[in-house]
This record gives sequence, C-alpha cells and structure tokens, in this order.
Amino acid sequence: MKNIHFIGGEKGGVGKSVVARILAQYCIDNDLPFIGHDSDRSHGTFTRFYADFASPMTVDEYAQLDQLIEEMLTTEDNRILVDLAAQTIQPLSRWIEESELLDLCAEQEIKLTFWHVMDGSKDSVVLLDELLSKFGDGVSYVVVLNHGRGQPFDIFNTSPIRQRALMLGAKLIELRALQSSTMQKIDKANASFWNAIHLKETNGLGLVEQRRVKVWLADAYESLKLLDV
Repeated sequence: MKNIHFIGGEKGGVGKSVVARILAQYCIDNDLPFIGHDSDRSHGTFTRFYADFASPMTVDEYAQLDQLIEEMLTTEDNRILVDLAAQTIQPLSRWIEESELLDLCAEQEIKLTFWHVMDGSKDSVVLLDELLSKFGDGVSYVVVLNHGRGQPFDIFNTSPIRQRALMLGAKLIELRALQSSTMQKIDKANASFWNAIHLKETNGLGLVEQRRVKVWLADAYESLKLLDV
C-alpha cells in the first residue's frame, strides 16, 4: 500500500526534522523509493540535508497538498515523507476534512501515517491527545519518544493518552540521544547521515564520532524495521 508519512509534533524543537532525516536515510539505505517534502519555510532543515530527495511545500495551500495525492497516484514511489513545521496541523486537518480525504485515501488504497515526535513535556502529551481526537482511527500513528530532546517521559508514560494511543493502534518507538557536539558538527556541515558516517574530510567528525553516529543510526533502524515504512 502507498503511504504518506506526516512527520510532526506541532511543537518546535522536538526533533521533527531529525526524524524525517533518519527516515529518508533509512529509505535510501534500503532502496525504498520515496518523495520528500519540507513544509518549514523558516528553516527548511529537511531540504538542507537531503536536497536531492526533498523539495519545499506549503501546507496552507490546498493545491500543494492536493499534489501529494496526485504524486501517489501517478508515480512509481510508494511513500512520501513530509517534514511538518510546528503549528501546521490546523491547515492540514482542514484540508483533510474539506476534501473528505480519509474516504478518498481508503478508495485509492493510500495510507496516511502521522508521526508525533515528542520531548518529555506535558505540552507534547496534550498535542498528541489533540491529534488523536482529530483523526481517531482514520489514520495510523507512530509516537516517537525523542531522548535527544527531553527525558524522562514519565508524564507521557503515566498518562491515559498513552493507553489511548495504543488502543488506536499507535506504534511507540524510542530514539536515543546522539551526543550534542556530534550532532552540531553534522548540522554545521549540512551533512546527510551517510555523509557523517563515511566522509570525514567534509564533515569534521573524528573516527570515534563517525562510529558513534553509525551505532546511533543502526539503533534507530532497528525500530523502523518494525514499522510499515
């Protein structure tokens, strides 16, 4: 089944683009064709690191959102990755509602998957609750506990929202933290994760740092293997 992945979390600074970049690298490394889009007009992180695979889009323009469905129907690619900027769920949900998109996607055998990237705050839990309320069992969910942006996750783990998400079929994965100085070097070099592991001369990472990125990425891949990416 074709799958459109919306990688979000509504809150800024939770690591949405990091997850989008991991997903992109996972698809590249496993020969899984995909189309990438970046909706963050202020930073454009996804397009900066994966310029050959991602292009900018605007979620408050219906024509650009409509194009996602057209791409699914007219290309060989079975997946689209959309890196959502903060506070984009409202225009996205309006488009879905006004277009009766859930029914259309069911007819066309297109799956919608919402990735909710979280830090350890209550805000992330509240925003997840709102996402679940908007779409119920009409879409699929992946909840990412990003230890690189906040831990522990006691508020989420003891919240009834966690059980609600599981009842709706959500998959929960945990993303380990990568040492901040290593991630900063990758960001400074505008390097893909493949580049970070293999091209020391262009990214400034030492041999041990490269190995650390490789281990960190492999750990993330183990979680992704359990999902329908």
